[in-house]
Amino acid sequence: MVYIEPQKSGGIATLMLRRGKVNALNGAVVDEMRALLKTYENDPEVKSIVLTGSGKFFSFGFDIPEFLSFTKEQFTEYLVNFTDLYTYIFLYPKPVVAALNGHTIAGSCMLALACDHRVMVSGKAKISLNEIGFGSSVFAGSTEILRFWVGSASATKVLFSGALYSAEEAKSLGLVHEVARADELMDAARKTASGFASKHPPAFASIKSLLRKSIVEEMMRRERKSIQEFVDIWYSETTWVNLQKIRIYEA
Repeated sequence: MVYIEPQKSGGIATLMLRRGKVNALNGAVVDEMRALLKTYENDPEVKSIVLTGSGKFFSFGFDIPEFLSFTKEQFTEYLVNFTDLYTYIFLYPKPVVAALNGHTIAGSCMLALACDHRVMVSGKAKISLNEIGFGSSVFAGSTEILRFWVGSASATKVLFSGALYSAEEAKSLGLVHEVARADELMDAARKTASGFASKHPPAFASIKSLLRKSIVEEMMRRERKSIQEFVDIWYSETTWVNLQKIRIYEA
């Protein structure tokens, strides 16, 4: 793997995103994460998963400079793969815990929300679905997953404001479950992952599916149309100008 560093210990597989200073998401990252999750889904030694990042970012979100060179068709293909990934994580039969080691922005927030539990580092780190701030939309699936965790009123607040929330603010909204100091983050995530893993795996997988399958069915009914709408807005004149001003590698 090039951008994701996997490690197995004590029945927990940890996937650490390592891609530059901000761990921006692109097609290679999506493919690597999906491949590792597929492998661990069928690995009897792995009872639960922890997703985290390196440095001061869990992830900045999409690698916007890279995607500026994409055609609409290429970008649409990426978005289909990306939304398929968060849907896969949302229904993943084994527990998935997100250890948010730093800023968790836009697309990476969507991946974090697809997990079963989120522990976020205290301090300067922010979490946000800030797409509206640069003139972009979101997806049907990410909206339903957000609503699953925080309810419709808070989901509306998060998406319409595009605000950047501290870990403590995010916890009050339901975006994250726990806040931990940097030196305690991974221990907290592994403790939760171990707790989930102690449950009878078939029972955990069944209950998770019962809680979420109907939501995913609604997501899938509307996802492709929302992707097309997302692409149309992304390539609109106003949004395109805003996207070209973003310099993620200077963050």
